[in-house]
Amino acid sequence: MESFPVISLENLNGEERATTMEKIKDACENWGFFELVNHGISHELMDKVEKLTKGHYKKCMEQRFKEMVAGKGLEAVQSEVIDLDWESTFFLRHLPTSNMSEIPDLEDDYRMTMKEFVTELEKLAELLLDLLCENLGLEKGYLKKAFYGSQGPNFGTKVSNYPPCPKPDLIKGLRAHTDAGGLILLFQDDKVSGLQLLKDDQWIDVPPMRHSIVINLGDQLEVITNGKYKSVMHRVIAQPDGNRMSLASFYNPGSDAVIYPAPALVEKEKETSELYTGLKFVFDDYMKLYAGLKFQAKEPRFVAMKEMEHTVNLGPIATV
Repeated sequence: MESFPVISLENLNGEERATTMEKIKDACENWGFFELVNHGISHELMDKVEKLTKGHYKKCMEQRFKEMVAGKGLEAVQSEVIDLDWESTFFLRHLPTSNMSEIPDLEDDYRMTMKEFVTELEKLAELLLDLLCENLGLEKGYLKKAFYGSQGPNFGTKVSNYPPCPKPDLIKGLRAHTDAGGLILLFQDDKVSGLQLLKDDQWIDVPPMRHSIVINLGDQLEVITNGKYKSVMHRVIAQPDGNRMSLASFYNPGSDAVIYPAPALVEKEKETSELYTGLKFVFDDYMKLYAGLKFQAKEPRFVAMKEMEHTVNLGPIATV
């Protein structure tokens, strides 16, 4: 079996640039996921984020999670739980406006450290979008502009912990789904595994690696690339031992961004899949639909968006 793609970004600056770009292209076309090392984000900063995230869970969230488990009787379930995930989460919004000052129980040091970390992630996301443009033959900045809308992109972080689970065969850490948005940058636990993606009808582990950033593509990039790149089903398997940390940062289109296949890519394809032909929608409308259908296949969501009537200005992409 092919090994999960691990890509060193520092190789972009030397003789291995072409090989590295080809690895990114192959990962986007055939995996929908890849793992970055030497990505330019300080290891010391990542270590501090990890320490503070795990400390915050222990201090502020662990007891709440245990009370939720007891209240729902989850430790004694005898059949598969299909409407609940074994995770403790909260969401930090960064762009277009931040909500970090509004989140209760966050210490100032955690707020400041997360602000520094997500600033680095934002730069990395925008670099990656331009690398994708280069591989696709799109003009530099096309994807960033496509995401921009009138107020810039939506960018936020889902902070999750997956505690030890007594019934991992009956409860998923997170049920299988594709991500609705654009580009996802994941800083995950390097000791406790659990993330899997679906490839060729088989579930494949995403390997935990110290100081790596896992990248995956969301539904909007599948649409904009006219299906050339794919968003892929993935899930988190609950583990009987160990508490898995996950910080998934979503670099998504602005709420009013209009999403449709890039005309340059439509022209290149002799046969465009019926799934993407005529597809054009406002990102926020897609998110409203996704909210109720997250754990179902993405294709019916695309069809539903095509059938929806819109009264929006589908003019040129807003420029930065």
